[in-house]
Amino acid sequence: MTENSTRLIYFAWVRERIGRSQEDVTLPAGVETVADLLLWLKGRGEEYENALQYPDVIRVAINQEHVDHRERIAGAREIALFPPMTGG
Repeated sequence: MTENSTRLIYFAWVRERIGRSQEDVTLPAGVETVADLLLWLKGRGEEYENALQYPDVIRVAINQEHVDHRERIAGAREIALFPPMTGG
């Protein structure tokens, strides 16, 4: 992981649809919030589009803390994306 990169970690069906458990990315200018990140990821290919077709249901944690989609991602070393939790 380089100094400017952010580690993205995918869980459950998000991981299955994207086809990887994690990746290191350098985020482009303009990707400033969680919502911006999800929109940018959807444009990275069909597998991302499938995984993120309903971005409102995707839960996100920055540096292992759950955050709202309006949260700014500046300085994030790790961003985790996962589907809604189900109880049982």
